[in-house]
Amino acid sequence: MQSYSFFMPTKVVHGEKELVAQAEQLRQFGKKCLLVTGKNSARLSGALDDAEEALKSQGIGYEHFDRVENNPSLENVAAGGEVARRYKPDFILAIGGGSPLDAAKAIATLATNQIDPDELYSNKFDHTPLPIVAIPTTAGTGSEVTPYSILTVPEAETKRSFSVPELFPKIAFLDWRYTENLPVPITRDTAVDALSHLVEGYLSRRATGTSDIFSEQGMRLWAKCIPALRKGEFRPEDRDRLLVASTLGGITISHTGTTLVHSLGYSLTYYHDLPHGRANGVLMGEYLRYTAKHAPEQVSNVLGWLGLANADELATLMKDLLGPMVALAEDEIKEYSAKAIRTKNIGYSQGEVTEDVLSKILRDS
Repeated sequence: MQSYSFFMPTKVVHGEKELVAQAEQLRQFGKKCLLVTGKNSARLSGALDDAEEALKSQGIGYEHFDRVENNPSLENVAAGGEVARRYKPDFILAIGGGSPLDAAKAIATLATNQIDPDELYSNKFDHTPLPIVAIPTTAGTGSEVTPYSILTVPEAETKRSFSVPELFPKIAFLDWRYTENLPVPITRDTAVDALSHLVEGYLSRRATGTSDIFSEQGMRLWAKCIPALRKGEFRPEDRDRLLVASTLGGITISHTGTTLVHSLGYSLTYYHDLPHGRANGVLMGEYLRYTAKHAPEQVSNVLGWLGLANADELATLMKDLLGPMVALAEDEIKEYSAKAIRTKNIGYSQGEVTEDVLSKILRDS
């Protein structure tokens, strides 16, 4: 029998305008808040206006750090950490997609630990990070329910994550309205990111009977949105399903981790500027073909829950939503495979993954 534990300390509040309606929940974290966002998306989504209304209604003072970059770097979060140490907030309220939410976790850690940013990767801190309240404005990363902060490391030309249990947000507010104005390409890219979490989590060596419940339900919800994703036309129920599926994906990978898709996808993002979800999606068909050799029943389940006949249909769906794979030279394929094989995600993948296996997946994608 498999031994495992299941820990999900984030309170999920789902529904329209619930951030304002349940603003009193913010009082438990203190009287001073640091808002962490990107430059424009939080305001454009409507989430920042609701957050400010909620904070003011409870007499909570706040300062706004709005300089989170796409794919934030250690230097970027260090700037946020300096603001936090100066302002001395009691908690952080983060609004955005994966970049602001992941950056907020690093800033919450640097707020209480005056360390060099690269020491974040030690996963050992003298002081507990500040509490985090998370408001996702995309339906992709699931960062609102994970303990992971993924940051770009230019020196290593890749991304790396750090994680401690205290980085699980205390509350996640899910409101589909904050995703309503996302452009179609971003909606598709982030939706595929959520799908990759659900699929990789289910196919991970670390998957458990409990995590499987979340990944299966997430894939079934996601499948209901395939017609909308193809058409690029989204009803409120489509937006809501994608958002919930993304959160279920986050719950899944917070226990299973991801697999070789993420390991390879990081180089496609770093070197070719592919959005994270797209980088994962273009690899998904070949990933399933490879994994089917080692876990055929699980791959069959994935395809069945998605309403697809085989991996070819999944690859076609990804191409229809995301476009073709970038053209890679043979030396690039070898370089990215060599980078990926050194990541811990590889060990969560089925079978015996080698550089040759990774090169074939890249080449055939």
